[in-house]
Amino acid sequence: MEFLSTIWNVLLVLLGFGLLILVHEAGHFFAAKWANIRTDAFAIGFGPVLCSFRKGVGFRMRSCDSDVMKVAGAPPRALADEQLAHYGIGETEYSLRVFPLGGFVRMLGQDDVDPGAISSDPRAFNRASIARRMVVISAGVFMNLVLAATLFVIAFTMGVQFEAPVVGSIRPGSPAASAVSPDGAFMPLEVGDSIVAIDGRASPTFADVQVAAAMSVPGEVIHMQVLRGDVELQINATIQIDEVVGLPSLGVGPAASVTLIDSPQLNTQLERLLERLVGSDAPKPGWTLAGLGPRVDDLRDVSSWNALDETARTTAGQPFAWRWSGPNGQSLSGMVEAQPQWQNLRYPDATSRTVVGWEEGIAGLSPMVEITTVVDGSPNEGILEAGDLVLQFNGIAAPTMRRFREAVTDHGIGTVPIVVERSGKRLELTAQIVAESTFSPVFKMQVLPGYAWSVARVAQPMRSVAMPGAAGTPSVVDTPAASAGIGAGATFTVPGDDGMAPWRALWEHVHHAAVTGADEVLLHVQDGGAAREVRLPLNSVWRTELADLGWQPPLPVFLFTPLEVIRSSNGNPIEAVKMGLHETWNFVVLTYVTIDRLFRGTVGVEQLHGPVGIVHLGTRIADRGLAYMLFFLALISVNLAVLNFLPLPIVDGGLMLYLIYEKFKGRPPSIAFQNAAALFGLMLIGTLFVVTFYNDMLRLIS
Repeated sequence: MEFLSTIWNVLLVLLGFGLLILVHEAGHFFAAKWANIRTDAFAIGFGPVLCSFRKGVGFRMRSCDSDVMKVAGAPPRALADEQLAHYGIGETEYSLRVFPLGGFVRMLGQDDVDPGAISSDPRAFNRASIARRMVVISAGVFMNLVLAATLFVIAFTMGVQFEAPVVGSIRPGSPAASAVSPDGAFMPLEVGDSIVAIDGRASPTFADVQVAAAMSVPGEVIHMQVLRGDVELQINATIQIDEVVGLPSLGVGPAASVTLIDSPQLNTQLERLLERLVGSDAPKPGWTLAGLGPRVDDLRDVSSWNALDETARTTAGQPFAWRWSGPNGQSLSGMVEAQPQWQNLRYPDATSRTVVGWEEGIAGLSPMVEITTVVDGSPNEGILEAGDLVLQFNGIAAPTMRRFREAVTDHGIGTVPIVVERSGKRLELTAQIVAESTFSPVFKMQVLPGYAWSVARVAQPMRSVAMPGAAGTPSVVDTPAASAGIGAGATFTVPGDDGMAPWRALWEHVHHAAVTGADEVLLHVQDGGAAREVRLPLNSVWRTELADLGWQPPLPVFLFTPLEVIRSSNGNPIEAVKMGLHETWNFVVLTYVTIDRLFRGTVGVEQLHGPVGIVHLGTRIADRGLAYMLFFLALISVNLAVLNFLPLPIVDGGLMLYLIYEKFKGRPPSIAFQNAAALFGLMLIGTLFVVTFYNDMLRLIS
């Protein structure tokens, strides 16, 4: 039944995709008829004809041209209107072609592939006024936007889910992290804040927040209306260019729901990670957190990950109860413990482009790296195992997470020496590094590294970190570990610790010292020689920073699906129209923003989808219901409109540029120029097809 469902979804998406092309080309076709321009062909797709229809000939499983030749003795394009009328043959052949990558309307005197194919016929495209030709050229894009708005209206009448405009994460040093109140007081955004409006415009979805930031001028102050719990706040943020995407950004990520990610490609790794974080009684991918409370028999309902975060922060490290429900009626209840909130020890030289910009740890100390999972199919299967502690990598002793990740990238493809500790034994191994993606290679070992929280050893200590100042301005400060002389890979013990949870014991020891106002923290360290006492000095800056640490959930936010909000017109057609137009505009902007990112290099070509990928994605959307399917088709329709109106040869935007040139110069661009541009356009589209087809096949195979 699942196979039949997939086939049905594929057919449904293909039908919808064909509808988008049909509407686009129908716009050109009917505009040409209005302009009294002769239309010789109306085609869906490119390449050889699969089937066709022409008035006076009928339906054929091939082109109708040979039948016209038999009757009139000449191909239909060579026949004048009077000759076609004499033989009772229609001027237009309607066809379906092999490659469903688009479509075209062939008008007399206009040929994208052969710009020199002009005609002296009074009904030729090139003989029509410039204004009429502009209408014909833009009609396809106009119809796609109209269709998108219509589909959005229908979808909103049914109700569609979007990412909620709730803050789920804040990038350190971002505009959101350094926001202020209207009177200038430091008031950063917080996780859980709901952004109601920006500069007086409502932001009902997270996409609205992204668009508002992307359309802002760097250095400009935006005014946000924020709901924090039941309190409404006014917060100002100075928008800056995000170094990763190269565009204005607020620096926030969307909030998470209470449902764990469910991805067939990742579920094996997700299950291992969940068990590592929680234990053998961990929930499974796709399960939903149904309740939280002090005891299993005293639970309250929850609606977002923020509830789990709030519960963890108020437990002071004591166990609390939760209940999970599975997609097939399964249920799981039990007690779980919050985890210490570790410092984000930010590297002073880190930027948004740094592979790892900070380490998790405390007072300048972070755990050593361990291999948490070896990805299925990895070249390191049979070489590395989950639980391997990385003692040395490519000559680097006890590398931090940053040093480890950057060393993989710097080394590139090939073999690399690695020394690990497995079950108490030291093993010298040779690992493999491979390149993922052909066009923008990313070097990986195809393993998941993590922090070895259960091992009482430290990676190379950090000597200095960047901390936010009083108004969010970062400043570089020395860490307490800087003067202690602790070596990479050193073993530590905390007075009174039983050794069961060494890093938790270290956190409680350091946190207690900071809360009680101590000037130093005593540790016992062994790093090659005899055990010795080490005292970590705590000045007022570090005491404040460490005392502010609390507790965090055992499951991090990235394991959960996005928090969504249902947008519905509640049966009001006028409101549905307004919402449809609003989303059409949003996605036009986002499409241009994506194109901008592509040219800046912040979006790789390996992320592009072609027709196969769109159909594959559409089949997954179709599983979520008709409203999602209509919204998906509306989104594709907007993208089709935008891409067709780009100023590129052989698409509508390029032809419009030719007409503008002709309007001002009194003549069209030279045939030689148009031929060269058409060849370039064909090569560009062909290359794009090959790249996207390769990407799509790679995704399907993997």
